[in-house]
Amino acid sequence: MRKKLCVMIGIITTALASNTAFAQSNEKVLEEITVTATKREQSIYEVPIAISAFDGDKLAEQGILDIVDIGKFVPNLNITQFSAGHNSSSNPFIRGIGLQDHLITTDPGVSVYVDGVYLGRQVGQNWNLTNIERIEVLRGPQGTLYGRNSIGGAINIITKDPGSDPGATASIEAGTRDRLNGDFYADLNLSDTVAFSITGGFKRRGGIGEFTNLPNARYDVGENEETFSRVALKYEPSDSFRVVIAADANDGEGGLRPYDTLIDEIPTGALFQAGFRNSDQAPDPFDNATTQADQTVVTNEASGISLTVDWDWSETLSSRVIASQRESEYSAGLDDDSLAENFLAFPERGDADQISIEFQLNGDFGNWDFVSGLYYFEEEGSNTQTNTFFNGSGPGFFFIGQEVESTAIFTNVGFDITEQFRVAVGLRYTEDDKEAETDVGIGLFTGDADFDEVSWDISATYTFENGNSIYGAIQNGYQSGQFPARPFCLFGDANCFFASDNITAINYEIGIKGQLLPGVLMSAAVFYTEYEDLPYQVSTTTGQGFATTNLIVEQTSVGFEWETTISLTDAFSIQASLGLIDVDVDEQNGVKPEAPLTPDVTFSIGPEYNWTLGNGGLISARVDYSYRDEMFGEPTDDPGRFTRIDSRELINANIAYHSPDDKWSLSLYGRNITDERYDNARLNTGDYVLRILSNDPSEFGLRFATHFE
Repeated sequence: MRKKLCVMIGIITTALASNTAFAQSNEKVLEEITVTATKREQSIYEVPIAISAFDGDKLAEQGILDIVDIGKFVPNLNITQFSAGHNSSSNPFIRGIGLQDHLITTDPGVSVYVDGVYLGRQVGQNWNLTNIERIEVLRGPQGTLYGRNSIGGAINIITKDPGSDPGATASIEAGTRDRLNGDFYADLNLSDTVAFSITGGFKRRGGIGEFTNLPNARYDVGENEETFSRVALKYEPSDSFRVVIAADANDGEGGLRPYDTLIDEIPTGALFQAGFRNSDQAPDPFDNATTQADQTVVTNEASGISLTVDWDWSETLSSRVIASQRESEYSAGLDDDSLAENFLAFPERGDADQISIEFQLNGDFGNWDFVSGLYYFEEEGSNTQTNTFFNGSGPGFFFIGQEVESTAIFTNVGFDITEQFRVAVGLRYTEDDKEAETDVGIGLFTGDADFDEVSWDISATYTFENGNSIYGAIQNGYQSGQFPARPFCLFGDANCFFASDNITAINYEIGIKGQLLPGVLMSAAVFYTEYEDLPYQVSTTTGQGFATTNLIVEQTSVGFEWETTISLTDAFSIQASLGLIDVDVDEQNGVKPEAPLTPDVTFSIGPEYNWTLGNGGLISARVDYSYRDEMFGEPTDDPGRFTRIDSRELINANIAYHSPDDKWSLSLYGRNITDERYDNARLNTGDYVLRILSNDPSEFGLRFATHFE
């Protein structure tokens, strides 16, 4: 892999050197996307970061309904759903870094932001992509501008600005598997200074299997229903001052996601020794044989309010304040054995409340500029499991809670040495305080830990006369240490409930961006990243319960990423992406762990063709292919390779008719049209292998959308 990457570096350098041959072709025939990845507006081809961007109005054409679908089209990004058997979870992994668990003491390695507001938890925050301006995926550590919990990268969701597109849109979608979606978005200018927008909708999807021993179950396996809404009010009395207040909420309910338990593969395990076999489960792995009615329903609720104030003090100096309060809760859990007998059962509830405030002071003085700020974040949450059963004994109880307070100060300064050469330097200081408590059935244990770290980055960008650019960057990232998620180790070690050390990352990256050939926009990057004191969450069964502890590792990742948009004719274009990564984890206590949920190869391609009809209408057809290489479901050496997940290939298709006045459209869509069934995750506990299955079989339907002025 590393030799191949050296060859690719040579190819990139050659391509860059040869692009001067096209210097006379300065016209950009393809539209570039403006992004705010560095908290200032820039062309995506000027940002010294490996970044992907998606136009919100075109998400449906690619079959993208939620943030999980984004993970099918970005190089070295894999987003899965498996936490607590829930349908609203999202677990992003970028370049081998992500969140392997969902309990409150585990922090994500990839941060998710909505309009600058950090979403601390990814269960119950099932963000609906309806009134979206764009989505940005930043790859690599983003420790300076985005702070802790972004050592793998960051995902920015940017909603439409009230008053930016007056009018209203509405759509309805119906298809197989009882699919029924509906949503609307209205944008109104109430006066010269006040604008208002409102979004609402619902999603419904039928199940993929049945609870075979519970004929009166409220929902089928994988069934899901959700309603959502968002309102935003903008007050802009002048060009230099504006205030935006936004509130959102979602409420979902459905059936436990599909999974099964592999018993025969571990003949020394407790399930096998108790006389159970794979054949005791439902014959169809997408059915479920549980008799525990409280394990069949999952719920999620989330709501939040935010305030954003922008004030241009002068032509060169401006400030921004982003304040938010969010709360979320869910109920879920797994009957791990998937059997009629109540041998393993972990019903669970969780909640999290957060407050964040960010103050920015930004300046632009011609050949130099800066972004600076102060940040405060507070979170309190807990997870509770009641009436649990472990290896046939119960009912039991488990609780874990945590409070976090985080403060930071940051700055990033850019300087244009010449019109073509720019350098930027960033610095951030963070302090984190954590207080955690747990009860595994033998009384309350508490722990507290304080962390601090200085994160930094430096980058240089050279832009050629034809607009193409080359950049080099060194990025540093930080994440505070973590308490163990399920510390059943307390039965044997009363001192095991402590936090790991600071997690740090340093990334070396070079890349090129631009229109290297007429009609061809592309970006490519080569990276090398080192992680220190990285905690892998390792789950095993013990004599007392299902334990999750931290395995601390050193990890090195090296890889290549490439994205392109090719306009072959005015009517025919192709989008494609490729990611290659080689992750090496140092041996720990005789164990050589595998990086979890990280495919070595990620690839996607999406050709699109448009026909203009005689009446002025337009027919557009698009097919999207996504490939994710085989990977491992957890970070163990797993000599039986029971946690190995096979590669998967997904194909979406969309053909749409757009009216001559572009006021309405009718689309025929197909998602996962080959009905690929694949695993989301696998976990070898030593007693059994838990296999979390995908919840998106093939689906076909119609979508009608209309726009009103």
